[in-house]
Amino acid sequence: MQIYTGEGKGKTTAALGLTLRACGHGMRVFIAQFAKGMAYGELESMKRFADLATLKQYGRRCFIHDRPEEEDIRLAQLGWTQVREAAASGLYDILVLDELGIALHYGLVSLEQVEELIQGKAEALELVITGRKVPESLFALADLVTEMREVKHYYTKGVKARKGIEY
Repeated sequence: MQIYTGEGKGKTTAALGLTLRACGHGMRVFIAQFAKGMAYGELESMKRFADLATLKQYGRRCFIHDRPEEEDIRLAQLGWTQVREAAASGLYDILVLDELGIALHYGLVSLEQVEELIQGKAEALELVITGRKVPESLFALADLVTEMREVKHYYTKGVKARKGIEY
C-alpha cells in the first residue's frame, strides 16, 4: 500500500505516473477519483489505455466546501461501492483511491470503510491512496508514505491553473 499526501502539488500526478508504468507492463488499474467531477487531462489520457486502466469520478465540479451536500455523499458512497467491487473482482493489479484523504476529511467515506478494504484486499492488489489530510493512522498500514510539501508555487504570484499542467 502506498500513500501520497501533504499540502504540495503532485499527489495525483504520482499515482498517474505509477498507472502509466503499470500499463506499460500490461497491468490493469482501477482509478477512483473522489471529490472530483471536472474535466481533467487525465480523463482524456486514460482513454488511450482503456483496455488496461479504468478511471471513474465520484464527485462534482468545485466540490471543496466545509459542509458536503447530500449529493456529494451519495456520489462518494456510490464510488465506494464500485471500489469495493473492483477490489474484490480480481480484475485489477492496482487500485488508486485518488483524493481519498479529502473524502475522509469531509466524512464522505468513513475511516472504518477504508480500514475494512485494506484488511480485506487481496495481498497482490497494490493499493494507492492520495490526497491532503490522509489520517496518520493509515500510515502504519502502508508500505510507502510520501508527503508532498509545498516549498514554492507560482499560484502565489497569481498564475492560474494551466491546461495540461494543473488540469
